Amino acid sequence: MVTAAGVTRPAKPVLRTVPVKFLGITSEFFSIWIVNLLLTIVTLGIYSAWAKVRTNRYFYGNTEIDGHRFSYLAEPLQILKGRIIAVVLFASYFLAGYISPAAGLIVAGLLALLAPVLIVLSYRFRLHMTAYRNVRFSFRGRIGRAYMVFLVWPIISLCTLYLLLPINLKKMDEYLLEGSWYGDRQFKPRLNTGEYFGTGIAAAAIGMAIMMVGGIVIGVTSVMTASDTESVTNVLGFGIVALYFLTFIIAGSFYTSRIRNHIFSATELDGVAGFKSSLAMWELIKLRVTNTLAIIFSLGFAIPWAKIRKAQLYANVSNVDVLAEPDMVMAASGNSAEAVGEEAANLFDVDIALG
Repeated sequence: MVTAAGVTRPAKPVLRTVPVKFLGITSEFFSIWIVNLLLTIVTLGIYSAWAKVRTNRYFYGNTEIDGHRFSYLAEPLQILKGRIIAVVLFASYFLAGYISPAAGLIVAGLLALLAPVLIVLSYRFRLHMTAYRNVRFSFRGRIGRAYMVFLVWPIISLCTLYLLLPINLKKMDEYLLEGSWYGDRQFKPRLNTGEYFGTGIAAAAIGMAIMMVGGIVIGVTSVMTASDTESVTNVLGFGIVALYFLTFIIAGSFYTSRIRNHIFSATELDGVAGFKSSLAMWELIKLRVTNTLAIIFSLGFAIPWAKIRKAQLYANVSNVDVLAEPDMVMAASGNSAEAVGEEAANLFDVDIALG
């Protein structure tokens, strides 16, 4: 195994395999969620920054690996500043479009050119504000490569009618993983292009099969109710919505589960840990369908329950192979080239995202 510094380390045996645990419960999180919601409404959205911090601290603090839990270190004002920047950027687009369609296109183009930078800054912030065993994570991906991955490759995929989309998705995952560090240890992915192509083709085939079968069912049902125009309209409207929902849920769950399992098995935290994921497609389909229906029929009040169930599922299917004691990991050295770059990025230490 070759480290970022060029030093060869021998492969290390697995000391133990530990599960990822999520210890949060719905009743606790519901009380946090409802207070966050009410205060966000009363403050016209300003409290959403505090709401995000409270939510992340709850989920991070209830995620445990090998007897230790994660920490979320961001402060609400950092989130608020980032959201103000994001709102200003998007508002400039709508204002420019209102003034002149040409101005709107120019601003949209500028925002598209700025998008890779915003993605990097947001991801860098998220990792920098995450800690485990009092050691922070960090992101050291280069901006130049971000432009290739998030701007150039999507254009190439579009020009090839998305035939090269699997390569684009693989490069995105590689970029985010290779740029991620835990203290002085880098994540090392060995992703397989064939896995992305095979999974993408299979997911597309599943989606087309569902659309074909669903289209036939909708067509037959419409013919059977042809004497009632209102019934035909209702059947078509409901059928199309349900068809798109099923296609997204089933094909998307197939792709997500396969690629997540592959990423986990093909990634190592340099000499410290390996990862395993056993997420089954049907488990994810069941989760997404029940969560969506519960949220719809509860008028949104099932959102806390849905989020807890999602976190529990992803934790339950994840394991970590401990290759070396985590306390061997050192916090990033302040005089390394990577750390200098990270400190420079701290000048923009805000979460430039609306989510």
